[in-house]
Amino acid sequence: MAKLGVNVDHVATIRQARGGSEPDPVAAAAIAELAGADGITIHLREDRRHIQDRDLKLLRQTVGTKLNLEMAATEEMVGIALGVKPDMCTMVPEKRQELTTEGGLDVILNAQALEHAIARLQDGGILVSLFIDPDPDQIKKSAKIGADYVEIHTGGFAEADDWKAEEQELIKIENAIRLAAKLGLGVNAGHGLNYANIKKVAALGGVEEYNIGHSIISKAVLVGLDRAVRDMIELIKYA
Repeated sequence: MAKLGVNVDHVATIRQARGGSEPDPVAAAAIAELAGADGITIHLREDRRHIQDRDLKLLRQTVGTKLNLEMAATEEMVGIALGVKPDMCTMVPEKRQELTTEGGLDVILNAQALEHAIARLQDGGILVSLFIDPDPDQIKKSAKIGADYVEIHTGGFAEADDWKAEEQELIKIENAIRLAAKLGLGVNAGHGLNYANIKKVAALGGVEEYNIGHSIISKAVLVGLDRAVRDMIELIKYA
């Protein structure tokens, strides 16, 4: 069965809105794990808009499943990762003004910098994943420069306007999963997945872990984090 990685960034977003100490993403991660989450994902952004360095350090000490650090491929972030040693680093594109990550990495355009960052992280004992669109050329390049995993960006599917566009995006995702596996890459997926659309993606098979944040934290505001995590696990399990 595919695993669930819970992204707790938006718990930190609520905390930062008031500049206080609650809610604490470290406590949220513990609740998510107790509810059955297979991993915790956080994105330490260069502008520190939500997750802080303190959160990363404490989560490394407390997460008992898998800690996945989303990060830009910068010298600063590589250095931080090598110091903290998350289980996995997922390289993502990052723009200062975006509300959330808007698309996959251009691995072809940034191959040299990414290859250097991948090698440094792997030398430090950290698995490396690249967050990419479901594009065959990006997948091939990811394998060529030495990534361990790719995370397929599912935003195009999640934001499709009608069933026809949705089906076209699903075909792209399925083809991407198959190609990545054929090239020896591990496959994760995420972005825009929620309680209404996860079944269609999960039914494709071939994905090791789904990283989901916003929809889980949104539901948790209404029904509690424990139930929100358990409900998502059930949907993935029975897709």
